Amino acid sequence: MPRTQDFDTAEVVARARDLFWDKGFEATSIPDLERVTGLNRSSLYNAFTNKRGLYDAAVHDYLDRVVRPRLRILTDEPTRPDAASRYYRSLAGALASLPDEAPGRGCLLLNSAAGFAAHDDAQRSVVESYQRELSGALTHALRAHDPDASAATLQHRARLLTSLSVSALLLSRVDRDEAVAVANTAVEQLEEWSPSRT
Repeated sequence: MPRTQDFDTAEVVARARDLFWDKGFEATSIPDLERVTGLNRSSLYNAFTNKRGLYDAAVHDYLDRVVRPRLRILTDEPTRPDAASRYYRSLAGALASLPDEAPGRGCLLLNSAAGFAAHDDAQRSVVESYQRELSGALTHALRAHDPDASAATLQHRARLLTSLSVSALLLSRVDRDEAVAVANTAVEQLEEWSPSRT
């Protein structure tokens, strides 16, 4: 007879997500995961097969609870002309409000891109999908920002803004002030692209 699960899976995944987010997949040990989740190795393996299974669950949770709610400002209909600026102001505010003693988290997915995703096809695919989702959301918002812009112009602008997002999130792990400055640079760039300035 199989054992009944006596823990909240969503809570375990959220705690593991925050640990992976801070330390990365490779630096997070099973004892670390036992400590933050309150479960022993056997329970973790029964529920998630292995550390990678728990990490994959944490990535899906991160996308659903952190990434997509933040991107909604770019894709909600009707999309406001200032949606992209609002997104970058929100990002700058979130980065600026991190307490000094908080671990610099950056982005769980981008953190992996700088580490094991370079040698892991499944994680590389997740990072690439995230980049496409961010770029698509920005393109949507840019269309509302400048309805007369050509498809090529929108693609160019979305690529530039996506790069600024990636830079700000990666820098936030080591230099919060510069990360905020990069996010604010995106706002300034959007102001320069405003049709009312041409």
